[in-house]
Amino acid sequence: MNSKILGFLGIIRRAGKMTIGCDPVVDSIQSGKAKLIVMASDISPNTKKTVLRKSETYNAHTIVIPCTKDELSFAVGRTAAVISVDDEGFAKGFVKKLADDKEEC
Repeated sequence: MNSKILGFLGIIRRAGKMTIGCDPVVDSIQSGKAKLIVMASDISPNTKKTVLRKSETYNAHTIVIPCTKDELSFAVGRTAAVISVDDEGFAKGFVKKLADDKEEC
């Protein structure tokens, strides 16, 4: 995965516009704060099922990125398999960077 994308996740975290971890992300989805849910490619099946079920119920956009939990954790500075981006601008910027990265491949 492109280091620019992982670096952008670090910027989002430092801006305070990110929720990290399964239960906090589910709470963020339920409260309507979550604009984008990002999951690592090797997330556990139970966690994935829980998050996807809440995302579908509350119409939250969810993506699985091509990086491991370790890479995602390194990018955000905490152990993480799932995060939510809680700002519309950052969410759109992240999706755009992800799309640009796929075009380069």
